[in-house]
Amino acid sequence: MAILNIVKDGDELLRKKSRPVEAITPRIEALIGDMIETMRKANGVGLAAVQVGILRRLVVIETEEGNPRCFINPVISERKGSDEGVEGCLSVPGVWGKVERPSEITITYMDEKGVTHTTVETELAARCLCHECDHLDGILFKDKATEFFSREDLEEE
Repeated sequence: MAILNIVKDGDELLRKKSRPVEAITPRIEALIGDMIETMRKANGVGLAAVQVGILRRLVVIETEEGNPRCFINPVISERKGSDEGVEGCLSVPGVWGKVERPSEITITYMDEKGVTHTTVETELAARCLCHECDHLDGILFKDKATEFFSREDLEEE
């Protein structure tokens, strides 16, 4: 497995819409492993393929330590509730912002074996998946943030 370079804000790639994954190939399987390693190395909880330069509808999250999850061609079909929280992004280093997200989502996706699932996700997983799915459509958290913070601001709180 390899640690991949994370695309940073200002790169026009982050503003493009990602294309669906057509098939689970050895290349996609390797990408999933590399994305998980890259996310962990960067101390992130989520990573979209576009953030490592691949315009495919693929995200990985690890909201529970030791339990990385892969979402291929994810579609959020239902959003419930509302929760405002502070988010950061590996592609926007040093900046955090308050973002309102649903507290519960229903999401349909394929896993790394090609099996389709529909699950209800809540709390951090819901926030993380909304954030990562936004990446797949060229949207950054800062587009939705109502207030911004630096590392120093967060350490003072």
